[in-house]
Amino acid sequence: MRRDRLAHRPIVCWVLTVVLIFGGIVRSNWATRLDSFTLDEAYHIMAGASYAGTGSFRINPEHPPLTKLWVGEVVRLNGYKLPPFKTLNDKREERRFAEESVYLTNDPVAVQRQARWAMFALNGLLLLLFTAMARQALGPTVALLTLAYLMIDPTVAAHLPVVMTDLPVALASGAAMLAAVRAFRSWHPIDLLLTMACLGLALAAKHSAIITVIGVGLLGVVLAFAGREPLGRRAGRLGMVAGVLIGAVVVLWGFYGFRYRDSPAEGEFFNRPLTTKIDDIQSPLSRTVLHGLADVHLLPASYLWGLADTFRAGVEGRPYPAFAFGKSYLNRAPFYYAPGIWGAKLPIGLLLLTLAGLVLHVLGKLPITSRLPVAALGLLAGLFWLALATGSTYGGVRHALSLLPLLAVLGALAVWYAFQHGIGYQLSASLAVCAALLTAIPVVRPWEYFNELAGGPANSYQYFNDEGVDLVQRSGELTQYYNRHLKPTGELPFIWYDMRRAEKQRYGLHWVGENPDRDSNRYQSTYVRGTFFLPSSGLSPNLYDVEDQVAVFRKARPVARMGNLLVYRGRFYLPNIRAMWLGNKGYKALFLDKKPDTTNAIRFMAAAMKLYPKSVFMDWELGNLYTRRNARAEAINAFTQARTYCVDPALKATLTAHIRKLQTADLRRMTTLRNPATE
Repeated sequence: MRRDRLAHRPIVCWVLTVVLIFGGIVRSNWATRLDSFTLDEAYHIMAGASYAGTGSFRINPEHPPLTKLWVGEVVRLNGYKLPPFKTLNDKREERRFAEESVYLTNDPVAVQRQARWAMFALNGLLLLLFTAMARQALGPTVALLTLAYLMIDPTVAAHLPVVMTDLPVALASGAAMLAAVRAFRSWHPIDLLLTMACLGLALAAKHSAIITVIGVGLLGVVLAFAGREPLGRRAGRLGMVAGVLIGAVVVLWGFYGFRYRDSPAEGEFFNRPLTTKIDDIQSPLSRTVLHGLADVHLLPASYLWGLADTFRAGVEGRPYPAFAFGKSYLNRAPFYYAPGIWGAKLPIGLLLLTLAGLVLHVLGKLPITSRLPVAALGLLAGLFWLALATGSTYGGVRHALSLLPLLAVLGALAVWYAFQHGIGYQLSASLAVCAALLTAIPVVRPWEYFNELAGGPANSYQYFNDEGVDLVQRSGELTQYYNRHLKPTGELPFIWYDMRRAEKQRYGLHWVGENPDRDSNRYQSTYVRGTFFLPSSGLSPNLYDVEDQVAVFRKARPVARMGNLLVYRGRFYLPNIRAMWLGNKGYKALFLDKKPDTTNAIRFMAAAMKLYPKSVFMDWELGNLYTRRNARAEAINAFTQARTYCVDPALKATLTAHIRKLQTADLRRMTTLRNPATE
């Protein structure tokens, strides 16, 4: 690599780094000013406040504590009021418990403001860490260009203020891989400790960082055997690699206060017992490994609970059909999904720079000193790509954020190369950068950004419906529309946008379904008149929606649109709306009422099943309820209905095996067949 002029100007380099990060935060704050909480943020914030206030990790164990603890401490110091703990029945009730705490007990506007600036600070520090590791691996100029790439990208801008784990794990993982490049070359204790710390941060950010552990371990093994070193020295280096991995786990334990459980004297208070949670996993090997880890207390109980949830929902897949590149898939999109979603999400200027950097790397045109760092980040990206290709893709680009460090470094190297090789290259790179700036920086609602190849923000929902399209950030704009157009007339709308019930109550919204008994007359006819709020992603075909009930809205013209929130008014043919209403009453009686009411749950779900037997997961839940009641024939009938209309071969096989057991087993000893819709 040619002489880097910034190498001898560290103060200039760090000033530029801070300026770029600060500029990215200012841009993000402006671009996301219309965004409300995502679907998960209230859940994470209340959990973090409880961690900081009580030292207990029982709430929301499905994510490690880094992000939640950071934000939780901030809101707690600003007067966040915690509700007293109580026994919670599965995720639905726990989410509602957390959301009521944020929206009803506290001031959600103040909480969001505090949380946003806490996340700006945390992600800003992680960007600083990643840039520092890139600087020592690739030089200050390429590190700054990499940071500039990240600050231009709308997806990064969208994630900077949100209390979620995807950007922190991507930045910490990228930093860990680049730190490992230096550590496993020098084998110096300081470099090894720095790698251990970065890897521990990644583990504390999200369970998917286990992939990063594998990447760091593989890189260490390869570099331990590089060169012509004596066997004894190689063995010592392998021991150092193991020490880094073990040390990262020690860092993780530190975030849990070095306690396996919150309080051994009090027992376990998860929304679902750890042993049962592990038993929900379908893979016998995964179950055995996790039970073994729990038996020897190798990892904290809360972390293991979340790891079991990750295996069940992320690896084996939730029953959420994927709609990607304009086609529907079961649980997971095709193998090219991970790079493909970035091809749709990156501004075209950045995409061209990344492709140019990739070509230059493959052709060997880039400096030899960049090969190992690029290979390390490529290993990380490849492992995450493999995980996404074999697991569930409902999370969209946010689950693929760990590919971004590689994409950014390749783009930065392309710009660096261009400015070393004449005016033609410089002009091309400058045009790509200008195009990226012009198309990306003015974007409002950057979460919903797609480039022109994917139809742009306005039309991308025609090709994608994952959580990278929308995660309920438009609820504040929904409230404004309601107050302006519906509240003065007293009209009750159908809110089929996944706005939290506690949030609607906080802001004084009234809707059809708020009081099921009062609104029952709205569910009597197959033709329904009114105002409907829907997410644009909800219009895509759904393999479980046998009769394609959203087709009526795809053919209609919305009367208003706020990002990916669509508003429809008129009279619509909705033949299964009464069944949906009855099913929701059944779920409420079972999961959300103060005391589970299995009698009413069965009554409502059975009535819904008669009207619309094609609702697979309602039939499934009804089968479980009948099993608990020792009603063999009814249970078999419900599970048979679920199997008949199930489109997933794996779930179909599971249902078939369970029906066989039901025919002869003692139902009083029969274990419940976990409904995948509750994951």
